[in-house]
Amino acid sequence: MATTTCREKLCSAAEAVGRIRDGQTVACGGFIGSGHPEALTAALEKRFLATGAPRDLTLLYAAGQGDGKDRGMNHLAHEGLLRRVIGGHWGLAPRLGKLAIENKVEAYNFPQGVVCQLYRDIAAGRPGCITHVGLGTFIDPIHDGGRLNSRTVEALVERVEIGGKIWLWYKSLPIHVGLIRATAADPHGNLIMDEETLIGDVLAIAQAAHNSGGIVLAQVKRLLNKAAMPHQVRVPGILVDCITLAEAHEHDQTFAETFNAAYVSPAPEGDYHPVEPLPMDERRLIAARACDELPEGAIANLGIGMPEGIARIAGERGLLSRFTLTVESGPIGGMPAAGLSFGASTHPQAIVDQPAQFDFYDGRALDFAALGAAEIDREGNVNVSKFGPRVAGVGGFVNITQTARKLVFCGTFTAGGLEVAVEAGRLRIVREGKIRKFVECVEHLSFSAGRSREVGQDVLYITERCVFRLVKEGLQLIELAPGIDLESQVVALMAFRPIIKEVRPMPLHLAGAGGTHG
Repeated sequence: MATTTCREKLCSAAEAVGRIRDGQTVACGGFIGSGHPEALTAALEKRFLATGAPRDLTLLYAAGQGDGKDRGMNHLAHEGLLRRVIGGHWGLAPRLGKLAIENKVEAYNFPQGVVCQLYRDIAAGRPGCITHVGLGTFIDPIHDGGRLNSRTVEALVERVEIGGKIWLWYKSLPIHVGLIRATAADPHGNLIMDEETLIGDVLAIAQAAHNSGGIVLAQVKRLLNKAAMPHQVRVPGILVDCITLAEAHEHDQTFAETFNAAYVSPAPEGDYHPVEPLPMDERRLIAARACDELPEGAIANLGIGMPEGIARIAGERGLLSRFTLTVESGPIGGMPAAGLSFGASTHPQAIVDQPAQFDFYDGRALDFAALGAAEIDREGNVNVSKFGPRVAGVGGFVNITQTARKLVFCGTFTAGGLEVAVEAGRLRIVREGKIRKFVECVEHLSFSAGRSREVGQDVLYITERCVFRLVKEGLQLIELAPGIDLESQVVALMAFRPIIKEVRPMPLHLAGAGGTHG
């Protein structure tokens, strides 16, 4: 039988999503705005609002996809359209989080790396993803099993014993529809991604949907007149059922930039990632101190938000060539992008697919990782995933924090209006934050200090005014910024008293460019 050509598969976004039926499971690729099939999700929203169909879908995705407002997964956040959501990161899709908080959908939060690896297990006909990732956290069935509200009751993850060890089994489920994006399709329907900032999980989603008896809907920005070079093909045409040629505004390279050639090209000779200096504020103080912990030759990951500044400081200090920065989405080397372009890297050395990157991480390849922290308790546990009426989700946080050899949590000591100043080598709190972040017990257990001790990680918690280390007994204060009063500006603002033994000065002078430590 002749192979179906690209032209035969070509259809509008409305025609493509018109093939989605009530009750089906839809897997969607993308990372924030990179690689997200915006034309397809927007068309699905439009269809539902106009016709009330399809209904009761299960939405499955690994990386968070959204702009914090309307785009990405926010298109699908409608009561009735969704029955169940299984996602990695929820923070940039607040409409989706609102449905979860209001108990209007069944809602699960699983690690980003686990979900993209689960696609491969589904494709291979395996019972699911069996991994150590998630043990001891809210995803572990001894706690919440990844469930985010009272409506969510089915156990999709179980504890199992294999070879005398406890593992988590994330169960396979059939995928009926895969929504993916690529740069172009060739005449055979093969997909290439030469202008995308990442490869992501497109092949894993396509294989899982195809092998589940489902369909794959792909969005591209252009069609090629001749066959692509075989090694450039990321998704073979035999897996693709519909190809939609997106409008330009629905295929920006990221949700922040139309196109940036630096995300898909090596660094020019003699031009290694020039950066704008960070202003002297609390973010700079934290990033500068965290940068001091980066070992030479390290393979590292820097999380979104506060840790993004570490790369900027490293660039100012001319240190970027001394270690390799990676992003969970797949870039290796270069300088990670920030904001709504997070997931891309400027002048990366390589871009691998997202499941492979997490295989690498899960096997403890990371020498160093820096991530944010919203709540920290006396045991050293951290919450980044759920705060009262807001669901942020963990994304790749659990994979990374449970496996990196050296782990640094970065965040201000208080939140909600904090202002600081550095004067004559001393830190002054101009205005204290209204929200206390050091609590008796975290609301959501995103990082388990107990599990960390078991695997022997070196863990620091760096704020603008002090530094803590995770020790056997809990959280130990090891550094205090000059100008800060220990009792009134640290201990009095914590829900517990940390372990205090020998406390050395926190080196504020290192906030300047070119500083060295140790």
